[in-house]
Amino acid sequence: MERFRYGPYQWGPDPLAPPYDLRGAVDELGRGVMDGARPSDALRQLLRRGTGDTSGLDELLRQVRQRREEIQGRGRLDGTLDRTRSLLDRAVGQERAALSEDPSDAARMRETELDSLPSDTSAAVRALSDYEWRSDAARQSFEELRDLLRREVLDSQFRGMKEALRGGTERDRERVRSMVEALNAMLEADARGEHTQADFDRFMATYGDLFPDSPRDLDELVDSLARRAAAARRLMNSLTPQQRAELGDLIEQATADTGLSESLDRLSAELRARRPDMDDSGGADPSMAGSEGLGMGDATTALQELADLAELESSLGQGYPGASLDDIDEEAVRRLLGRPAVDDLERLRAIERELRDQGYLRGSANRPRLTPKAVRRLGETALRELGGDLAGTGRPGGHPTGGSGALGEPTGATDTWTYGDERPIDAVRTLSNAVARGTRTPDGRVRVRPGDFEVAETERHDAAAVCLLVDVSYSMTTRGLWGGAKQTAMALHSLVSTRFPRDAVQIVGFNDHARELSAETLTGLQPEHIQGTNLQHALLLAGRHLDRHPDFAPIVLVVTDGEPTAHLERDGSARFSWPPSPETTEATLAEVDRMTARGAALSVFMLADDPRLEAFVTHVAERNGGRVLRPDPARPGAHVIRDYLTRRRGAAS
Repeated sequence: MERFRYGPYQWGPDPLAPPYDLRGAVDELGRGVMDGARPSDALRQLLRRGTGDTSGLDELLRQVRQRREEIQGRGRLDGTLDRTRSLLDRAVGQERAALSEDPSDAARMRETELDSLPSDTSAAVRALSDYEWRSDAARQSFEELRDLLRREVLDSQFRGMKEALRGGTERDRERVRSMVEALNAMLEADARGEHTQADFDRFMATYGDLFPDSPRDLDELVDSLARRAAAARRLMNSLTPQQRAELGDLIEQATADTGLSESLDRLSAELRARRPDMDDSGGADPSMAGSEGLGMGDATTALQELADLAELESSLGQGYPGASLDDIDEEAVRRLLGRPAVDDLERLRAIERELRDQGYLRGSANRPRLTPKAVRRLGETALRELGGDLAGTGRPGGHPTGGSGALGEPTGATDTWTYGDERPIDAVRTLSNAVARGTRTPDGRVRVRPGDFEVAETERHDAAAVCLLVDVSYSMTTRGLWGGAKQTAMALHSLVSTRFPRDAVQIVGFNDHARELSAETLTGLQPEHIQGTNLQHALLLAGRHLDRHPDFAPIVLVVTDGEPTAHLERDGSARFSWPPSPETTEATLAEVDRMTARGAALSVFMLADDPRLEAFVTHVAERNGGRVLRPDPARPGAHVIRDYLTRRRGAAS
């Protein structure tokens, strides 16, 4: 009968985990860009925060720091000395107890010998190495001491050796000696260029159980051993000079006792030559704390893990030039933080990779740029966040019979209603949808929900020339208005491009000068520390846009937080003045009058509670026939979109 065994899933990502949301990642990226970050910085912020159920680098760094605190609390580094002293005192005490029952002179001589033992632990152990114990219990305690030292010394070089040799026989110790010799021989063959992967595989087939980290080739084995050797040296440097001398002497005795002195010296020299970057023989590591003393092997493991955590923290921090997620050692993440952290890292890498593969990012790894596809997505997101998903229902084309709009003859077709739709409701289709859904009130009436509504498509006969003039002066940044203004421009551009493709939209940004901004340029626009509010130049550019579309209904929207403080001179240079000069005011009002002559009423969105600004825009509205609006300064977008739709309906009627 066939049997099956089930256990926890360990090796690989969770097969039941939800797929990562790439569109959500693009939206997160867009929020950073909207706030004025470069695409590279926005991507870095995205990877640090993570998305949805995927932890970001900041969370992985938090886990690294938590893990470090746990390791540092394991105990002191001098545990081997404490344990050796304890076993030595026990052996001597047991021997004294046995001698006290013997009245012979020989017993007194042995007591004198014990009395004269050096106070230094290592010297006392060396002095007792040839001592003939009277007490069997004392002899056993001393052998336990020597076995402990042998296992601790080997464990400091080869992780897990202490447990592997616990209660081991001479045959087990001989196998360890053979392993070290075979390892040295393999390294020497590699130095001569004679080593092959088959040689390594045979070595692991024989001794693989002594290497719990299961290296796949010689380089991985050398890396693992070199890291541990460096940690062992840090352990020695972390002790006081007296402790270092005592432990060093005990190590020398233990390696001589195992017959491995020469072999381990050769191995140590080879590892330092092959990995000089890991030759950490520097200062002490005083970070370990706790009441319990750690054995040499456990202390070495703790310091090795702390060193690995320091390297992992650096790579996760990504704070150096040319940093990349590929720099993060996946195996170190798995070993130190566990499989879930590896899954998060893999998902972050997949997000970054898919942003490029799906056409949202281009450019080098250090200087990524948003693609037109990403810009369109950011516009859709900005529009959706302002109150409705208006994208995707407009139809391209410039002929009256090829598109649908708010006015004109019905085409006979219907479309799903979305927020902001200007077309008439098709009552028959709407009620049919509600009836088909089968939801009725207790008294039999049909309950209509927003998803039931459909609108009648109509031929389009209207088009508008739309100008959005956005203040990008330094004060917009200092007042925290930059992100909201940028979102507004992106949302309006997306709305016009997708819902009303026959409309001609122009975005103009102005500080001391004005310039037209494409969607791509707008997305990458950075805050500029430039003083000056040159509304005159912005209106000049908007006027030219209107003149290129004389048959279109003019819609001019101005978003600003300050009165005009700059204008263009005849030579094209900008003249700044604070308080505003009469020349600046006159030049700006002259452009306002030209707008009035074109039939373009201005909608001015005032983002600051400034009496001078209010007085100026009120005068402009009275002079031009426009109006002044006071939206939420941080989020003016919904008001701007609503005003555009209102103005457009008014122009069409």
